[in-house]
Amino acid sequence: MTNNQTWVLRARPVGDIKDSDLELVESPLGELADGYVRVKTIYLSLDPTNRIWMSDADAYLPPVEIGEGMRGGSIGVVVESRFEQVAEGAIVNTGLAEWALYNDVAGEMANVLPTIPGLPLTAFMGPLGATGMTAYFGLTDIGKPKVGDTLVVSAAAGAVGSMVGQIGKIHGCRVVGIAGSDDKCQWLTEKAGFDAAINYKTQDVGAALDTHCPDGIDINFENVGGEIMDAVIARLNDFSRMPLCGLISSYNDTDATPGPYNFANLLMRRTLVKGFIILDYLDRFPEGMQAMAGWLMEGKINFETDIVEGLENAPASLERLFTGKNLGKLVVRVSDEP
Repeated sequence: MTNNQTWVLRARPVGDIKDSDLELVESPLGELADGYVRVKTIYLSLDPTNRIWMSDADAYLPPVEIGEGMRGGSIGVVVESRFEQVAEGAIVNTGLAEWALYNDVAGEMANVLPTIPGLPLTAFMGPLGATGMTAYFGLTDIGKPKVGDTLVVSAAAGAVGSMVGQIGKIHGCRVVGIAGSDDKCQWLTEKAGFDAAINYKTQDVGAALDTHCPDGIDINFENVGGEIMDAVIARLNDFSRMPLCGLISSYNDTDATPGPYNFANLLMRRTLVKGFIILDYLDRFPEGMQAMAGWLMEGKINFETDIVEGLENAPASLERLFTGKNLGKLVVRVSDEP
């Protein structure tokens, strides 16, 4: 009998995730139920929201319960099917499943992925996955980019931010990214086509924004929060837009996060601030994927995938998102592509 491996939540993290918060559990696979497909994970997505789901917090989805398998998105191959519309051997997106070697997924929830010549399977974790859709809908629906707008993107070298900036350039924006290393800043300007990039670890962000955004900021795509967000808010233009995608700087905090300190400027500038979750746009994914696939095939979007080897390394690798070590979409390769 084949055994499964699943990361199980054993304790709610306090601050940074500890080794004892999750346990890799091996268990036998049972019989597959009618209407389900059994998927062997190829790539597991690691995202800042994984940390939110570990906490007993009021969020857009219930937290993972103690003793349950850790939740995450993944792509895998169907190794057994009891749902006639999905054949064995199909490559599918499982939606939200478990951090596991195998997942049994309701057949109607298994999204069979197309083969797009010239694009690797990892594209469906990045620009054609949830992160790409987050960038697309957050910027186009809320940010409403126009030719000549100045767009600032925090966590700009991450999976979402790197897509946001490039979509902004396609729409004719001047794009300034904020990232955490000189190498990332170089990638943003030389590979992703950003007009400028700021290393927040070595530069005064406010002063750099004054240099690179002399006419103020029309769109702030917010991924980080904290002092970086304060610096951007202080330089927003009248009738600016602020898609609020994430606040990653505070996800591991144990104390209440103060601020923003210049909240009143949002009133004075009549800024539209709108938080959003990508689940709000599930019914429009075909629209976003069509647009992103076209830009990818035209060479208008570049992307990087940061691949960690082995399911056993998933929890330890999650911290790469909070320390700025990843470039592009962070995934774990759980098994080889067929």
